[in-house]
Amino acid sequence: MIRIATAADLPLLPAIEVAAGKPFRALGMTAVADDAPPTVADLERYLRDARLWVAVDDAGRPVGYACADVVDGCAHLDQVSIDPQWSGRRIGAALIEEVSVWASRGGHRWLTLTTFAEVPWNAPYYRRLGFEPIPDTEVGPGLRAVRAREAEHGLDAWPRLAMRREC
Repeated sequence: MIRIATAADLPLLPAIEVAAGKPFRALGMTAVADDAPPTVADLERYLRDARLWVAVDDAGRPVGYACADVVDGCAHLDQVSIDPQWSGRRIGAALIEEVSVWASRGGHRWLTLTTFAEVPWNAPYYRRLGFEPIPDTEVGPGLRAVRAREAEHGLDAWPRLAMRREC
């Protein structure tokens, strides 16, 4: 089940992020695997604006989450993370669809994201969900700023790209 996150969920989400990062180690992306998860304070801004969703198990415990923002007038998927124990159940797709519904209700035409181009569960996965690379000439200043922050964080050690799909 997907639902809007609550304050009680926040302390559980960083552990999901840590678990979701572990598979990057097998690709030699140890910096990504070892990256610090978002803090509860980081996540609170999404919660405050009702832009944080969780996928929960039968006991109501989060097993994945997604958070969104608005960048260049487009809905932007800031993060989607699933505990790998729950992979293969279309939880990521369900979370992304929930964000897309939020985006559409907000009058946004596009849902954008940035991702690793060659990681199998990143750009190829998003392509299967209908996302396409955004031509460089169509990347707005806000999304360029997102990419610049990612580069400063060291993520450009591996090819990255911006993608979008219609809401």
